[in-house]
Amino acid sequence: MQIWAGLGNPGPRYALHRHNIGFLAMDVIADMHDFGAIQKKFSGWVQEGRIGTEKILLLKPATFMNESGRSVGEALRFYKLETDALTVFHDELDLAPFKVKVKQGGGHAGHNGLRSIDSHLGPDFRRVRIGIGHPGHKDRVHGHVLGNYAKSEQDDLAQMLGGLGAEAPWLAEGNDPRFMSEMALRMQAD
Repeated sequence: MQIWAGLGNPGPRYALHRHNIGFLAMDVIADMHDFGAIQKKFSGWVQEGRIGTEKILLLKPATFMNESGRSVGEALRFYKLETDALTVFHDELDLAPFKVKVKQGGGHAGHNGLRSIDSHLGPDFRRVRIGIGHPGHKDRVHGHVLGNYAKSEQDDLAQMLGGLGAEAPWLAEGNDPRFMSEMALRMQAD
């Protein structure tokens, strides 16, 4: 079994924030792969399903970003899984908007959700880094991250999220290079 955790903040006012791209990714993957009903567990919302032959639990922590590790840790401990079974989907300032990269382990680069997971579980988990771009100056980061996607970004956002859902089988089977390659091709095609 794998646990895929999408990071975000609960509540309608945060729904379309760039910081909530992990939640959006979980919703699209669940929808495209016919995952089961949403259940409240592990201080969050979960949906169970399969992608290919892999059983996957999608988790959206309801703890707010800076406590994500508590929710993710509860789920891993319940299923007696190690961090090699965990994939975290999160926003990434250091990638161009809608660019998607997969990385094993690493630092948190100031991301409060990653920092929380690191403190609960250590840094050795797979990350699906979803680019939101950098606003140019560190004083503008907070407003950018906690800002909604612009109307002009909606088509690219929908294309990227659809790609995440469609190419998820590569992630499920652990073929990260193929997943990244297919995502890059999808985002080039206009």
